[in-house]
Amino acid sequence: MERFIFGTFIYEYKLIKQDRKTLSLTVTPELKLVLKCPKQVNKERIEKFLRKKWFWLEKQLSYFKKYQHKLYQREYISGESHLYLGRQYKLIVKQGKSSSVMLNKGQLILFTDKLVSNSIHNKKLLTSWFEKRVNHIFQERFIEVLSKFNYKKEPKLYIREMSKRWGSFLNQDKIFLNPKLIHAGKECIDYVIVHELCHMKYKKHDNKFYNLLKQKHPRWEKVKSKLEVVGSMIY
Repeated sequence: MERFIFGTFIYEYKLIKQDRKTLSLTVTPELKLVLKCPKQVNKERIEKFLRKKWFWLEKQLSYFKKYQHKLYQREYISGESHLYLGRQYKLIVKQGKSSSVMLNKGQLILFTDKLVSNSIHNKKLLTSWFEKRVNHIFQERFIEVLSKFNYKKEPKLYIREMSKRWGSFLNQDKIFLNPKLIHAGKECIDYVIVHELCHMKYKKHDNKFYNLLKQKHPRWEKVKSKLEVVGSMIY
């Protein structure tokens, strides 16, 4: 762990050096700080970067301290915050003649024909709604992204739960996407699809692979950083 001192504030953060051009700072819901930077970066550049990020850093820490309870202990009742396509929606549970889920002006409204306090039933309804959105949106994004590659043999898309991966490519004809990607923005979904489609041509993460990735998704590094933040919130 590294230490950063700014005035009377002292922060500890995990430093990860890797093959990248930019520095990125992530605050996890557990209030842990992770800084990723190029392998050759010096201490002075890191300190300068952290000083510029200080206000944002304090804002993120304050946010997670305030909403930490809601992020982890899901009860599926009104007032909770749920992440969908990169945006937080406030869950509102209402009594209805039938059960349904809809989005409206920043709210995720769940109508139930049972008691509004029935968290088990509410969870079942919301999970079913997310699954339908996964199937529809993933197929939509997959078809659009695939059209940019002009592959003669087109792979098929599958949805599969994965503990530590957003996507996977298998046997030249199968691409798997993690359903948890539905919590990230469409740009993040596109990035994962592009990443896996690049593996159809280059299996290893070498220069050829990254050149193709940059060609197909020029903003991939920034989008990957966004995805890492989403991952820290839902894993």
